[in-house]
Formats: sequence, C-alpha cells, structure tokens
Amino acid sequence: MSFINNWLRSDIQAINAYHVPASDDMVKLDAMESPFPLPDELIGQYLAYLADADLNRYPNPSADELRQTLRELMDIPAEFGVLLGNGSDELIQLLALACETGDTILSIEPSFVMYGMIAKFTRLNYQGVNLDHNFEIDLPATLSAIEAYNPKLIFIAYPNNPTGNTFDRSAIEKIITSTKAMVVLDEAYYAYADDSFLMDIAKYPNLVLLRTVSKIGFAGLRLGLLIGAQDTVNELDKLRLPYNINTLTQVSANFLLQEKEEIDKNAKAILAERTSLSDALNTIEGLVVYPSQANFILFKAPVADALFEALKTQGVLIKNLSAAPRLTDCLRVTVGSAQENAQFIEIVKNHYG
Repeated sequence: MSFINNWLRSDIQAINAYHVPASDDMVKLDAMESPFPLPDELIGQYLAYLADADLNRYPNPSADELRQTLRELMDIPAEFGVLLGNGSDELIQLLALACETGDTILSIEPSFVMYGMIAKFTRLNYQGVNLDHNFEIDLPATLSAIEAYNPKLIFIAYPNNPTGNTFDRSAIEKIITSTKAMVVLDEAYYAYADDSFLMDIAKYPNLVLLRTVSKIGFAGLRLGLLIGAQDTVNELDKLRLPYNINTLTQVSANFLLQEKEEIDKNAKAILAERTSLSDALNTIEGLVVYPSQANFILFKAPVADALFEALKTQGVLIKNLSAAPRLTDCLRVTVGSAQENAQFIEIVKNHYG
C-alpha cells in the first residue's frame, strides 16, 4: 500500500474528486458561464488598469473598495455586512468550519453537490431532503427533517442547481422561522431570477445569502460574497484566511464590475435566449423541459447518454446528470449565445429526427 493510502483519511479516499471535463475547441454549455467576453472597447482600458497593480505587495486584506463595488452593483444596503470569498465554495467551507465537529448540514436534493462534499471534508454530518416530483420543496418532509436532525446549517439554492427553479417563498420563510439553524440561501443565479431574499436579511437574523460574479460574466475571477447581518459577518470574518482575494481579482473586479449597464444588458440577452432555447426544446418530441429561473435549462431526454455523446462528438459540451439520483435521463444545458444555442438545438433535432 502506498504512503498516501496509509496516511489519508479513509472517507476522503472513498470519494471522487470534483470532475471538470476537458472542453478545448468545444462549444462549452456545461458550466453556467456567460457566453459574453469582455467587449473590445474595454480591453485596452482594462489592461491599463491592471498595469498599476502592485503585484510585489500582498492584496488589500479587507478588499474595502471591492466590497463597495459589489454593494453598488447588487444594491446591497449599507447596514448589511459583506464577506468575500474565493468563489462561493470558499464561503460554504467557511460556514462549515464555524460548526462543531459532528454538527449536521441539511439541504434539499437534488441540489449543488458541494454542500455535501464540504460537509464530508469538514467532518460534519450531511442530510438531504428530497424535493417532490415537480422539484419543489416538500415542506412537511423538510420540517420533519429539521426537527429530527437539528441541523446547524441549512443550504437552499435559490434558484436551484441543477433544476433551475425557484421555490415557493412561503415555504422558505416557514423553514427560516422553524429552526435555530443558519439558513443559507445560495443566490448564485440572482441576475436571472424574478425574486430575491436580499431585503429579508433585516427580518430574519438566521438568514444569510450567497452570491457570485461567476454567472454574470466573470467566472475566471473566482469571486463570491456572503451577505448577512453585520454582527454575523463580523464573527464569520474570523474564519476567513488572510488575503483570500488576490490582487488581480480585486483590481479586475473593481474595474469590470463598474460596467453595470453592460452586465445588465448581457443578463437581459441571456433571459431572451433562455426563452428561445426553452421554446425550441419544447418543440422536440420526447423531451421534457423544466422551467428555469437561472441561466441554464434542465431537460429529460430519451436515452440521454446517447444524446450527450452525440453532442460531444459534434463539438458541444453540456452536463450529463442522468446517473444522479432522481435525475434519470436528465441533461442540463447552459444558455449560450444565439449561435451556440442554434448549433445545440440543430444537433438535438437531428439526433431525434
């Protein structure tokens, strides 16, 4: 037996690493990224802005300017605290680290896989509660699980990944008020949804929100944020590693996230394409297309593995979820540009033609 197998925790050996498939020279519609690159007219200004970055120095430890930029972009009230992370994943892990060993994280399923993975990494228990057959919150089952397992953290993606839907607001409010757990609403796809719990933070002391800039055009920055009551954020900040937001991310975000009009324009374009893409999928016999409030669409397809491979062979990469529990024959496609979406639809039509 090798050194690492003797040394490493057995529960870590038993899991698979988070898999990111190769995507070179492919139309990439698998990871909920924006299809819009930086406009040509901004590239020169951006590079000039980067030139002033002091890379020989550590980054600003509290990223004050960046937090203010995010407040203005997302209309975050001044009385709320903002904590930054190297992507939302770091903030999920930070919340888990605030728990006692053996505490429970509870989430609905299917949902974002990192909630369960980070629970395992940090030696916490994980408890999933199945959504109903329409991928809506099963409120009686969820409240029963809260009572039975007394979770320390409850994660709810809103809109949900991979199903794309938001949940009944009253059900979420009931969950928040039924528990002493911290309820974390993961609003990664806030820019494409009709509803947000941002202003409800003032009403519920056990509510925090997660957001990210990854889905609005800047996945490469790896920048997430937690929004909550100021005293909550002050305490959680003790767990943040020093200098966790590097200088290039801070400088880039401070420049790029000022372009609110461009960001809003791209979001509206994705919303329009989402409607067109959903309509086109609904015309293909045999597909079941689920409603989406995100920048992707979940659909069920006959023999989904075969369609996935056909798309991949023809240079289009989407996400195959068909092996996941309760997602048999389901695929998830990111809303791309009009050209990318048309290429995807043409392959799907031909496959079932």
